[in-house]
Amino acid sequence: MLSFSTVACLVLTFFLLRLYFSMIVKPARIRKFLRQQGIDGPPPKILLGNILDVKKSRDAAEKAPLNHPHPPLIHNAAAVLPFAEEWRQQYGPLYVFSFGKMQVLYVNNPDLVKEITTCTSLDLGRPSYQSKVLGPLLGKGILPSNGSIWARQRKIIAPELFMDKVKGMMSIITESGLALVDSWKHKVESEEGGVVEIGVDRCMKRFSGDIISRACFGSSYSKGQEIFLKFDDLQEIMSKRTFSALGIPGLRHLPTKRNRQIWALEKEISALILKIVKERRKAGREKDLLQTLLEGAESSYSTSAAIDQFIVDNCRNIYLAGFETSAVSASWCLMLLASNPEWQTRVRAEVEEVCQGRIPDTDMLRKMKQLHMVIQETMRLYPPAPTLAREAFKDVKIGNIQVPKGVNVWTMVTALHTDTALWGADALEFKPQRFENGISGACKSPNAYMPFGSDSGFASDSTWRWLS
Repeated sequence: MLSFSTVACLVLTFFLLRLYFSMIVKPARIRKFLRQQGIDGPPPKILLGNILDVKKSRDAAEKAPLNHPHPPLIHNAAAVLPFAEEWRQQYGPLYVFSFGKMQVLYVNNPDLVKEITTCTSLDLGRPSYQSKVLGPLLGKGILPSNGSIWARQRKIIAPELFMDKVKGMMSIITESGLALVDSWKHKVESEEGGVVEIGVDRCMKRFSGDIISRACFGSSYSKGQEIFLKFDDLQEIMSKRTFSALGIPGLRHLPTKRNRQIWALEKEISALILKIVKERRKAGREKDLLQTLLEGAESSYSTSAAIDQFIVDNCRNIYLAGFETSAVSASWCLMLLASNPEWQTRVRAEVEEVCQGRIPDTDMLRKMKQLHMVIQETMRLYPPAPTLAREAFKDVKIGNIQVPKGVNVWTMVTALHTDTALWGADALEFKPQRFENGISGACKSPNAYMPFGSDSGFASDSTWRWLS
């Protein structure tokens, strides 16, 4: 019979061998396989991969003086994720790097990106790390899900976000918009001289939060706003996590101050949503997104725990897909109009001509070509989905590239949108007129324009964002 020390030694040896294979041998094999296909990248450090390289690149970028023809506006993604652009220039549009044991194939070819976004195979799906790292934000909702779980959730949610249903929410959008404009008028009129400073980004967040609260929770929208304020706090805390959280397992489970804050907010948000659900079950039916989720969940899941989990997770997913992206995009659009008075004058004249004092509707919006070009250009420079990520759950082929199982495939949409080879020498400049003849007239490849990344799981969620 083996002694305890012998057994312990064997277990420890087995654990160390598995760790060695997982952190060193397997990543090395993947990189060698990709290198044989002509795909190289920065050499990784043992255990850490390229995490230190990323940190070094970002630190250097923060300290570097601004070098741009039109400061302080920088329409350049390299200023945010400098390492991606540095490696693209060094290794080309295809390269491999790593966060810990996670191997990432970076793709900056529009045709390959299009193939990735249109791939229907279950072998290429949303990365498993998303549900882990972004778990407090997304839970097990539709955005991080794959396969049959994704299909089941999409079947419940998608019908409410088809074009005709979204158009029906136009009254909610205009009601919230009018309230916002009236609040601005009141601030201006109450100030001596008729001049006041307004924090537009905060106003846009409240505006989008009001829309999604009314759409999701109907008469309970004030409680919905409370939920979204806490969700905002949760996003703020989670945004401070570093890239090391992607590649080093277990960090998110440590009881650090930040993790404890995240766990507390996650519980508070879930409790608030379930409180509204409980009240809704007692009060009766309303025609809103919450009622759709509730009815769909009750017909698709057999246990109350599964029903509650579905509702909580997808309320958070709808928030992230519909609220946050709309607020950010609207803020960038207004900033660009404010810094380009010529285009502000054009758009204002067009709106006045089309609306003639009436509240805008979807038919009027179709006639606003100048505004449409401005929005398209805003989405090009500041896309709501700035990155796209997939994971190979089995060996897959993308174009002529064999991608091994376990590899994450990334592309930075902002890099595609500002590639001078695709958009011309003025790719970093705000020029809405480039879209005068549509996307095909704006760049050399229509596949190079994808502001919403790819199908997030919500049918026509991009339509919702455009209308907002």
